Amino acid sequence: MSARSQRRSSSPLTSFLAKLSTVSAITLLLLCIAFVSVLALAFALPESDQQLDGGGSSSGNASELSSGPRSSPKEDSFADMIDRALEKEFTENDQTEVNDAGSFNNSVAEQQAVLETVARVKPKKNDTKKEDKSFQLHHVFKLDNDQGAEETPTLIDRKDNVFIISNFKSKYPVLQLDLRLISDLVVVIVSATCGGIAFACAGQPVITGYLLAGSVVGPGGFKLVSEMVQVETVAQFGVIFLLFALGLEFSTAKLRVVRAVAVLGGLLQVMLFMCLCGITASLCGGKSSEGVFVGAFLSMSSTAVVLKFLMEKNSTNALHGQVTIGTLILQDCAVGLLFALLPILGGTSNFLQGLISMTKSLVVLLSFLAILSILSRTCVPWFLKLMISLSSQTNELYQLASVAFCLLVAWCSDKLGLSLELGSFAAGVMISTTDLAQHTLEQVEPIRNFFAALFLASIGMLIHVHFLWNHVDILLASVILVVIVKTAVTSAVVKAFGYNNKTSLLVGMSLAQIGEFAFVLLSRASNLHLVEGKLYLLLLGTTALSLVTTPLLFKLIPAVVHLGVLLRWFPPDSPSELGFKSDNFRSDSAKQRIALISKDLIHEG
Repeated sequence: MSARSQRRSSSPLTSFLAKLSTVSAITLLLLCIAFVSVLALAFALPESDQQLDGGGSSSGNASELSSGPRSSPKEDSFADMIDRALEKEFTENDQTEVNDAGSFNNSVAEQQAVLETVARVKPKKNDTKKEDKSFQLHHVFKLDNDQGAEETPTLIDRKDNVFIISNFKSKYPVLQLDLRLISDLVVVIVSATCGGIAFACAGQPVITGYLLAGSVVGPGGFKLVSEMVQVETVAQFGVIFLLFALGLEFSTAKLRVVRAVAVLGGLLQVMLFMCLCGITASLCGGKSSEGVFVGAFLSMSSTAVVLKFLMEKNSTNALHGQVTIGTLILQDCAVGLLFALLPILGGTSNFLQGLISMTKSLVVLLSFLAILSILSRTCVPWFLKLMISLSSQTNELYQLASVAFCLLVAWCSDKLGLSLELGSFAAGVMISTTDLAQHTLEQVEPIRNFFAALFLASIGMLIHVHFLWNHVDILLASVILVVIVKTAVTSAVVKAFGYNNKTSLLVGMSLAQIGEFAFVLLSRASNLHLVEGKLYLLLLGTTALSLVTTPLLFKLIPAVVHLGVLLRWFPPDSPSELGFKSDNFRSDSAKQRIALISKDLIHEG
């Protein structure tokens, strides 16, 4: 008993002495390191001291005669020694920028740039003028303080194009912030949230709220957004993650069922529109090239908007949803071919050059898909299992790896001359072949929803409400004509492949709008002088109004289907066609597979 009590009494003292000795050793070590550092700084100046002693001997003697044997305390102070050491270590060469190939002088010398007069806009400070002090709403969101406006100056050329400085040059590397972009993103996100809440409370689709909110804060509304290009670029992540999530939910088995109508029917639809509009333009006395372009322009449908509605209605796995999605993916694949066709229609290249360019794009597309197919069977399953094993405690790493994989494949697709949309969808399909598709979808869904709302609001910023109101009669007539023609042509093509009337009409109405990618085609055609100013405004307004009325068109689909059932044109609704059960079965089976994989990983560990 005495030995045990002696051990108990001595154990606290022993542990305290051990901790004290450890702390003392660490403190002594840190003091030694600090002393050595001070000595290194003190003896780092042999050359500068020799120059002071040798070069300045006469002045040194004079100072000795005048001031006696004592030296100046400022010269021998420790702060001066450290200052001279820093001057010796960090020379002027470390502060100057290296001239790169894209610098101003090199670009002008190599004739890669054209000298042009621009105006650099600076904010007004301490403005004492008393006029124009009325309150305006857009003044609230303008950054006129010292921290925001000076750090991101703007340039304006003779055509009133506004340029934001993206690579600010300074003597030392400093952190640069574009506070205008942050302000613009805040405005767009808050307005989209308010618009979505308002339309959700009214029982209307939230997509309409996103579009109208963007039009209110955009250039056609209160002009609260100053950096349009930057906001629209960030918003493109919405399309990328929408198609990535679509690829995760996409069933390759069901794609094989509808591949004939998706591939052949989609190509036939594009060709029919091009031929129909080309012949119509020739009969009306216009240019056939403009008619062919209008046909290609009208054949594009909105991938982002249609997918958003199909996901909200849980119709992605329904028959008409699969045909619609397959057709949309074919349109995204055909974007590169349409870009190669534009120079031929514009007269800037001959038919042979255009044919070679289209063939090259097709070969690159097939090679890219073949490489991704091989990787999806070899590397992707191993990579996902590795990430799921490393993310046992938190899903942060797995979520980051999924997003990085999507962006990498989309970036590779864009660098090969294909579209970002095609690459992001292919990335989702690659993961959908594994057992972790549902788990990946759960991780990506919040990111997808956020950027999808931002993208739809950015599309709304392209809509000028004043322009639509002034020309609402001709634009509304054009939209009605486009909806009727696209619905009729698409329904006829789907019906030709053996589908029933109901599925054909649902696909036709789902693809009856003009896609947001048509804005890119229209701007490219305008640069090639393929379309004139009035036709450009007509197509621009029709596309904008078509996107605004798309939610209303989707609201009419149940009524049209119900009318067709009453008139016995369509068979009655079946639960399997709506896609609800298939989604639940797939979700449950995916969760079971994830649980089995986790158990196997735990047993292996």
